[in-house]
Amino acid sequence: MSIIQCKINEILGAEIAGVDLTKSVSDVTRAELNALFAEHAVLVFRDQSLTPPQFMQAAEIFGSLMEQQIKKFVLPDYPLVGCNSTKDLPRKNGKLQVRGENYHTDHSNDIAPPKATSLMAVEIPTYGGDTQFVDVRRAYDDLSETQKTTLQRLRSKHVHESSRSPRSFAKLSPEDMAKIPHTLQPLVIQHPISNRPALYLNTGRMEGIEGMSPNEGFALIDELYQHATQPRYEYRHQWRVGDMVIWDNRSVMHQANADYDPEEYRYLYRVMLQGDKLQSFD
Repeated sequence: MSIIQCKINEILGAEIAGVDLTKSVSDVTRAELNALFAEHAVLVFRDQSLTPPQFMQAAEIFGSLMEQQIKKFVLPDYPLVGCNSTKDLPRKNGKLQVRGENYHTDHSNDIAPPKATSLMAVEIPTYGGDTQFVDVRRAYDDLSETQKTTLQRLRSKHVHESSRSPRSFAKLSPEDMAKIPHTLQPLVIQHPISNRPALYLNTGRMEGIEGMSPNEGFALIDELYQHATQPRYEYRHQWRVGDMVIWDNRSVMHQANADYDPEEYRYLYRVMLQGDKLQSFD
């Protein structure tokens, strides 16, 4: 098996060819794909029409699968596989309210957040529904040395839904809410493989910054978010049926788009990979 990689742009991402994910891969191929993943942060595999078991097998090239945090959006026969379905989305003034709008990193309130998330496109509308990614490694690199020094000592409490969240989260029962974790996370983390520093942001879950007043903390979060989500850090993925995309939650933020016809069907499988406790960059 000969892997062919093509960089998507100068910032992040690579499209991978020469790999049939319906089959198991060799240890050599596994190691090569993981090295590419650590470097490019977003990998795109086209024309891979995978069943749920095949999708799970493909994602496990990059690590161990973890449980979905919200159980009502999983496949009954494969509880480790979530689903993003138009049929599960509410509407407001005729517009779909999609899960995942606004740039974020998945389940940042976990003590050990998922290191990666992957989606597999099963059915896609004729227009829209793209997923956008921004490189928070490059965003950190472009900060001033003074900013870097200040941020490296700061932490933020990540909860299920911030009191100033720009997006709505799934409404949970008191029993389910009690199971949802919250934790303090560094504002600047270090990747365990590449050792690169990156901003760690999720405005939907960050409840201010430790040691700052609420207004001061949220103002800093917003400033960093505006910096990190500039178009110069972005890759925008236009989905095709059969796409499998996997991204590194320690290197990028992502967001979904609801800019498609709500009468058209959009359906993707979703898995996450177990991560470790985040390490601050010193």
